[in-house]
Amino acid sequence: MTDDTDAILARLPARLKEARQAQGLNLDAVAKLSGVSRSMVSQIERGESSPTIATLWNLTRALQVDFAGLLEESGSDAIEVLRAKDVPSIDNRGSGCTIRILSAPEDAGRHEVYELRLAEGGVLDSQPHRRGAREQLTVIEGKVDVTSGGAQDTARQGDTLRYAADVPHRISADRPSRVFLIVHDA
Repeated sequence: MTDDTDAILARLPARLKEARQAQGLNLDAVAKLSGVSRSMVSQIERGESSPTIATLWNLTRALQVDFAGLLEESGSDAIEVLRAKDVPSIDNRGSGCTIRILSAPEDAGRHEVYELRLAEGGVLDSQPHRRGAREQLTVIEGKVDVTSGGAQDTARQGDTLRYAADVPHRISADRPSRVFLIVHDA
């Protein structure tokens, strides 16, 4: 085995146990969710057994953790940096509106974070997201009007609006504005 393989195998038991405990699950619950026997889960967590790829896949799905992230060398003392120039943006989802994607790619569809920059007269029209989806918008600069279904309100610098996003919704600005937008369960 290579040093990299040894390092991965050394990290794996603790990472699996941490993921299980973070979910508040005991060994029996993980066994039921994953189809992996309780004794095997215990042996893997103690480092007494190395799981097959299929077993590891079943465990990561049951624990709702990223397969690759579980094996990467990154601890709680690591800081992931994405410099401003490297933040991905979307420029074609509205008129006079640039959307900077601030959330991690693995959060897509669950908890998405954006910075919107709207020019004077800028508009972002959105189709309904999945049932139960909600948005939270905080104005950093300027003023925006938000329409969600039949409801409409205005937010100024420092204001926060929370609204349904499972209906057609719109954000518009009559002057240059910048907002922080969180989308839950998109």
